[in-house]
Amino acid sequence: MSQGFKKGSSRNKMSLKSERRAIHVDQSELLCKKGCGYYGNPAWQGFCSKCWREEYQKARQKQIQEDWELAERLQREEEAAYASSQGAQGGQSSLTFSKFEEKKSSEKARKVTTVKKFFTGSSKTLPKKDIKEAKTPSPSLNRQISVETDRASKEFIEFLKPLQKAGHDVFKQCKIFLEAMHIKKESNIEEQSEFTQDFYQNTADKLQMYWKVSPDKVEKVMDQIEKFLMTRLYKHVFCPETTDDEKKDLTIQKRIRALHWVTPQMLCVPVNEAIPEVSDMVVKAITDIIEMDSKRIPRDKLTCITQCSKHIFNAIKITKNEPASADDFLPTLIYIVLKANPPRLQSNIQYITRFCNPSRLMTGEDGYYFTNLCCTIAFIEKLDAQSLNLSEEEFNRYMSGQASPKKQDSESWPEDTCSGVKQMHKNLDLLSQLSERQERIANGARQLEKDLIDWTDEVTRGVQDIVEKYPLHIKSSNQALASIDSENVEDDRLPPPLQPQVYAG
Repeated sequence: MSQGFKKGSSRNKMSLKSERRAIHVDQSELLCKKGCGYYGNPAWQGFCSKCWREEYQKARQKQIQEDWELAERLQREEEAAYASSQGAQGGQSSLTFSKFEEKKSSEKARKVTTVKKFFTGSSKTLPKKDIKEAKTPSPSLNRQISVETDRASKEFIEFLKPLQKAGHDVFKQCKIFLEAMHIKKESNIEEQSEFTQDFYQNTADKLQMYWKVSPDKVEKVMDQIEKFLMTRLYKHVFCPETTDDEKKDLTIQKRIRALHWVTPQMLCVPVNEAIPEVSDMVVKAITDIIEMDSKRIPRDKLTCITQCSKHIFNAIKITKNEPASADDFLPTLIYIVLKANPPRLQSNIQYITRFCNPSRLMTGEDGYYFTNLCCTIAFIEKLDAQSLNLSEEEFNRYMSGQASPKKQDSESWPEDTCSGVKQMHKNLDLLSQLSERQERIANGARQLEKDLIDWTDEVTRGVQDIVEKYPLHIKSSNQALASIDSENVEDDRLPPPLQPQVYAG
């Protein structure tokens, strides 16, 4: 995917193409509903992060104005009530004032509740007693976090050294930000997210405008800033106790387990797992989406989503012998998520949404794949009989466990069908599968034979090339060496034998 991708909003407007029973999401449905061209997110009510922040600021300013107007009106009513109470009896005055106080409190509470429901619908505040009783991390986990934090700090300092003064300023601002986040750790998670996003935006603007850093370099710096900050803040801001993220995790996990019976054919998934290469890609995609939960940095979690998506595209390409389309990708991603049932799926999505560098979610392949994953979760939550082209009766039977699609073939025979015919068809199916398996093995054997022949020819050519380049010359002697045991004494160069001598005594 090119960087031309812009962040889109999954507005959950999914439709089914009846002619092929495939899940189809128009690309325009992934775009921000405000029409800015970036990708959006259900957590931002269909807006991209930029437009959501603008809407948030507008709503907040409007709420401040309404609060001022409410305060002024309440003050006028209080003054009027106080003036009228001067001439009334004490009991009547007290009754009037108490009614006024009750009205004042209820109206103010209604205003506050409305604002919280609009902006922080996914969060709730628990009593401090419950927070203190929450399970604390084990010492071994704390040591692991400490080691990772120290390593991230050293890498961040080394990265900033070439930037000189700009790097020093960035590091200083990051330390100030961490201190501020420590103070805000008891605040609402949405406020911490807003504070973090403001810091990202202000730092990026300052690098470009004040320090004149190139846009490409700014992105790299922001990635390192995110790594440095989130490594330290992860245990405080990931699935905090003050939110219902854990409850949502359990809900989606239970939902996926209940849909274990969904087959690729029901989703119209264009993937043939009987092909070994395709099966390997499916396993890798499942591994990547599960591994997302083990990462601590939002960018690393996004990388897992991107790698999973690329494996899906490769699986579709191998199966169809042609490039995959978006209509093929989304059903397959839904199938992979159903098979994987990733741990803490909603918490990871919320964590990325709240604390990832917004530019990564607004543009690029990371933003595109993340938006499709959000669409996948929305589809799974609302999946029904029509989505799978099933009747309501079939869907309810599968969901309740009364029937399984795997048994449907044997159950579809009429009651008066001969058992021998059923067995014959079962054997034919088995023979067909064995034939396909034998064909794959035979093709593999032929390929192996061809590879061995090619390897032998290559080695032979290599040896011949070496012999031709470095020929072996054997020099022959001018005269043949005589053998000691030879009877030919003419050519023998040995000295004459000693002759015995007789001495007279």
